[in-house]
Amino acid sequence: MPFARRALALVLIALFWAAGAQASPAGEQFKADLNRVLKVLDETEGQPVEVRRAAVRTVAEPVFDWREMASRALAIHWQARTEVERAEFTRLFSDLIERAYVTKVERYTGEAVKFVGDRAEGSLAVVQTRLVPTKGPEVPIDYRLIEKDGRWRVYDVVIEGVSMVANYRTQFDRVIRSSSYAELVKRLKDKG
Repeated sequence: MPFARRALALVLIALFWAAGAQASPAGEQFKADLNRVLKVLDETEGQPVEVRRAAVRTVAEPVFDWREMASRALAIHWQARTEVERAEFTRLFSDLIERAYVTKVERYTGEAVKFVGDRAEGSLAVVQTRLVPTKGPEVPIDYRLIEKDGRWRVYDVVIEGVSMVANYRTQFDRVIRSSSYAELVKRLKDKG
């Protein structure tokens, strides 16, 4: 293929890619939310752990739908809970997630996050990203979002193909079936 046609083909591919990379409203909002979180991480680098955690939690709080995450993680056991139990479980679950993932977030040192694409269908969306470390392979991270009251919020995170909510759902179900819901709550409180 002559150079001019190859160059034209590359330009057309680049234009097609740019047009195809247009994000949905869910993707645009999530991109802005994630950029705010990354900015706080950059601004608090080197500060005491407690200061960094508080800053990250404040900016990340509106990004996540903790109740939706908790209900999906508890699955069939959610319906049997009273509203008071649901509120308590949601709080315990969000604390668990924070403890489990805050150390990973605290290790963030400016790695690039690449937005791969997104798709939305009704009130559900998936935003696909890749964490690009300075060394090693990219890490695929997909965020599942739900739209409520005009705002898109994360209800699951899928890291390298593993759903965080499904992982906890399996663990929680095992505890409840082998023991009880009360035992699950006790274990969650003990971890706090």
